[in-house]
Amino acid sequence: MAPSRNVIGPSQPPDPPPPPGRPDAPASASMPLCASEDLVEGGRAVGFDVRYHGQACRAFAVRFGGGVHAYLNRCTHVPMEMDYQEGRFFDDTGQWLLCATHGAAYRPDTGACAGGPCRGGLVKITLSESASQVRWHTSPHLQPAES
Repeated sequence: MAPSRNVIGPSQPPDPPPPPGRPDAPASASMPLCASEDLVEGGRAVGFDVRYHGQACRAFAVRFGGGVHAYLNRCTHVPMEMDYQEGRFFDDTGQWLLCATHGAAYRPDTGACAGGPCRGGLVKITLSESASQVRWHTSPHLQPAES
């Protein structure tokens, strides 16, 4: 006798509730971050607050290689903020993002671990830039911080 199969039909339970975060925020939305001129190649980052998997976190955006990039401000070695001073993530050469506490180095364009005690890459946040404005994009697990 063949084993019975579970068949998904009309009596299927409803979808689970949306992930934690602002209930009024759509699963994917574009949020204003800063003016394009606020991000200087290899310079200071612009910080912003997000909710990642329902947890309040800081994030940061930088300009590198002519593009804009953003990540959660959380080292993969030990989950703590990386900047040694507000908005300072680049090394002296402007080529690497550094964790000030343990020296982990990350590629500014991808967030990939480039050296030191990192465990994987940084959590990347999608950015877009147009009309002299930089915007960050939400996802089901990444939402605006609650006001």
